[in-house]
Amino acid sequence: MTQDNIKQLETELWDAADDLRANSKLTAAEYKDPLLGLVLLRFAQNRFEDAKIEVEKKLPINPRTGKKREANKGDYAGAGSMFIAEKAKYDYLADLPEGENIAEAINNAMKLIEDEYPDLEGILPKSYQEFDDKLLRDLVRVFNKDAVKNAKGDVFGRIYEFFLMKFSMQGAGAQEGGEFFTPPSLVNLIVNFIQPNHGIVHDPACGSGGMFVQTAHFITDHENKNVNEAITVYGTELKSNNTRLAKMNLAIHGIEGRIIESNSFYSNPHNLTGKCDFVMANPPFNVDKIDAKNKFLADDDRLPFGAPLTGKGTISNGNYLWMQYFHSYLNESGRAGFVMASSATDAGNAEKLIRQKLIETGDVECIVAISNNFFYTRSLPCHVWFFNKGKKAENKDKVLMIDARNTFNKVSTTINDFSDEHLEGLTAIMNAFRTNEPSLRGGTTKQSLQENDWLNQHFPKGKYQDIEGLCKIATLEEIAEQDYSLTPGRYVGVKIDIDMDFDYKTRMTEIHTELAQLNTEANSLMEQIQAVKL
Repeated sequence: MTQDNIKQLETELWDAADDLRANSKLTAAEYKDPLLGLVLLRFAQNRFEDAKIEVEKKLPINPRTGKKREANKGDYAGAGSMFIAEKAKYDYLADLPEGENIAEAINNAMKLIEDEYPDLEGILPKSYQEFDDKLLRDLVRVFNKDAVKNAKGDVFGRIYEFFLMKFSMQGAGAQEGGEFFTPPSLVNLIVNFIQPNHGIVHDPACGSGGMFVQTAHFITDHENKNVNEAITVYGTELKSNNTRLAKMNLAIHGIEGRIIESNSFYSNPHNLTGKCDFVMANPPFNVDKIDAKNKFLADDDRLPFGAPLTGKGTISNGNYLWMQYFHSYLNESGRAGFVMASSATDAGNAEKLIRQKLIETGDVECIVAISNNFFYTRSLPCHVWFFNKGKKAENKDKVLMIDARNTFNKVSTTINDFSDEHLEGLTAIMNAFRTNEPSLRGGTTKQSLQENDWLNQHFPKGKYQDIEGLCKIATLEEIAEQDYSLTPGRYVGVKIDIDMDFDYKTRMTEIHTELAQLNTEANSLMEQIQAVKL
């Protein structure tokens, strides 16, 4: 099935399922989990049937009886599939006679799966009795078309992710308090840049588990490895509903992992400090109301540079807690990639001091500025940060700055993303910097780089060079001159016609001074606002 075919199938299935919801009395939030549960059942049987062929080929023959033994759960796990009992199979539900209670049958199917897989206990939806009988039967038919039943590979994993995205756009998957569903473009950028292909992979704000899923895709596409043999997955998530979604998402993709519901600000449930090969996250931005006096936080070994305290001893913003956590989780060669509020690259006071210390470790590898409209429910810019404790010695005093605010594909009037060409080109820039190889044709990127128009437009010679308005390799000396700002725009500049008679350097210094004063005033006002008792 081609990518275009998959996209068409995604759209058709969503339109059909959403039309059914629109004609019911259900909200998107009420509809989401049960619908995703049906996707899980359909996909689970598809994978089961594919794995069954492989499993039966490998089953040993009893020399005494001359017969193969019965296949078990372990056999199917080795083939990347769940073991599905007969009454948990989607075909069984689809063929259920009209007189049978289909809601009860689906609830029972979910229970049978939970019985086989204790990690999913209490996770799968079992409230189908709240659905109208006709609605349920129509929904089951939506996912029982021949095109769906015959879908191979990870098509259903794609559909599941697509549905999560659509629910997010309807307000049923987007979070509040600075949390947002991570768009696939940003997840792909992070995975492509850090290349998580082995060891321990951790997301301490894992949401619905999208980072882990894309990691599995990366390993499948680039490595000749079994995903569960290549990596060990650990996730932490504050919200109960997101925890359930993450566990379902991993099950859908055949990924073994440990997801714990906990608050990462006040806990380190996996005890992974200094142990992670890769850390990926889209944490909640600008979280306030953090208890600076919390005992765990006070003794936290994940904060080597201290908490970002205000003059009143409070923590008004959690961004620099997150960043220290990500850095501390990494082992001596670990890499991290995470989404962060744009304000963090220039934040002042205690946050600036922590940023300076992070920069001076030599582990900050790259900052990418992202334009508005990448998030589905909010129009806000952001930056994607990358740490690398295994940087080459010659790169320890350098940071790659990429301003990608003018690099995007306009999906609609309110949504932007990166095209495959953009992602390929940006990854090539990162690979060239990391390996210190000037060629943009090597690394783990595809051979199609030679046909990448975006890359050839910016780098016609096929070799890395600083490009005004796009990228620059900044030294720690240059960063210190910019008062330890990590805003790429300060370094890459803007491609414009230069007036040779204008003193740009002096004016930019004046502007940066004004900006620093405004940041200080903003922080002071924030403290005053928070001090007011309503």
